[in-house]
Amino acid sequence: MKVLIKINSQRSWIICCLFNFVVAASMGLLMRFIYLFPLKGINYMYLLHAHSHVAMLGWAYLMMYVLIVHFFIPKEKSDKPIYNQLFWTTEFAVIGMMISFPIQGYALFSIVFSTLHILLSYVFCWLVWRDCPKNKNAPEKLLIASILFLILSTFGVWCLGPALNMLGKQSAFYQIAIQFFLHFQFNGWFLFAVLALFIKQFKNKIELKKFRIFIVLLILGTIFTLAFPISWFVKNQIFERLNTFGVLLELISFVFFYQMLRPQINQFIATFNSVTRMVYALALGSLFLKIMIQLIVLFPNLAEVSHQIRNWVIGFIHLTTLGIITGFLFGILLHNNLLPRKAYLLKIGIKYFFCGYCITEILLFLQGIFYFLGKGLLFGYYEAIFGASIFLVAGLLLILISVLKTKTRLD
Repeated sequence: MKVLIKINSQRSWIICCLFNFVVAASMGLLMRFIYLFPLKGINYMYLLHAHSHVAMLGWAYLMMYVLIVHFFIPKEKSDKPIYNQLFWTTEFAVIGMMISFPIQGYALFSIVFSTLHILLSYVFCWLVWRDCPKNKNAPEKLLIASILFLILSTFGVWCLGPALNMLGKQSAFYQIAIQFFLHFQFNGWFLFAVLALFIKQFKNKIELKKFRIFIVLLILGTIFTLAFPISWFVKNQIFERLNTFGVLLELISFVFFYQMLRPQINQFIATFNSVTRMVYALALGSLFLKIMIQLIVLFPNLAEVSHQIRNWVIGFIHLTTLGIITGFLFGILLHNNLLPRKAYLLKIGIKYFFCGYCITEILLFLQGIFYFLGKGLLFGYYEAIFGASIFLVAGLLLILISVLKTKTRLD
């Protein structure tokens, strides 16, 4: 009976995360609709804040929560009510942001719910630290690094109030605090967590010598590449050099990442069906593209304008969130039958989603290149990217419906 309750509980968690993702994607689709047909009464920036918070904290964060509890926390501990209570309290904070941000933007209620989410994330970090087995295996080490980066990232949020009161929103201090939070959320907490979950899927133990080099280089690279967003607001060549050093460290770290997994790759791939193989391939391909883009923007003229061309910024964020993070999360869910991978609707939904992702990425980066070259707007750009975004929402809806229709076992 207790096991059945846990299965139903975790199934409801997955449904909740997918619901949040559908809402976030629908907000993104509405924003692209507004470019074609402006709507009175809808504040675009408020909607943007809602979209980004629900996508990050309602989808990526909570799905990490589900999978970390499932794979890393022993059953006798994860069965305790605290994990279920914490999940739904966190979802309450997400729904609060989902409602308050479109109405008021950054104001009293949205700040209260955002702050509540941060405080709840501290509770989650404490639970993981307490309950995760204290061993020297590679996935556990990556997981601990990820939760430390999660805590570190929130320091940027706590600096926003003093920065706003003392210097204002346009100050370098305020902008750097935002970038500090985003950098260590995406490149620290999210990336390290999905890599921990990914490596956890390998049945044989990872070679620790190569892993130690990989994780040390990746941690150092993540810290040093913070210099790149800082260089947007503080002009000093030292930040360019630190970023260059950090990017090179990350590049070398992923060479070791490949080397340590290579002996098991063929055996690992043999367990995939075609959809799982496609999803993992897209996640790893997006990770490769992320590193290549970081190398490209080492050129000074591109580094200078990279954050000024909005299409490139959005494209890079989506490359990380939809390509890398979501790609790995879907891959792990499918690989472990936590989604009904044989369901026809799910297969179609996955293909629709990643088709929409690939087309929107191409359009975003291509339009950014046109702006960089001074060639203006692509013909039919807004219509095309809105059409591609429909595939994203439709794909997620089909995935959600397939889960609702299928009794998925969580073994």
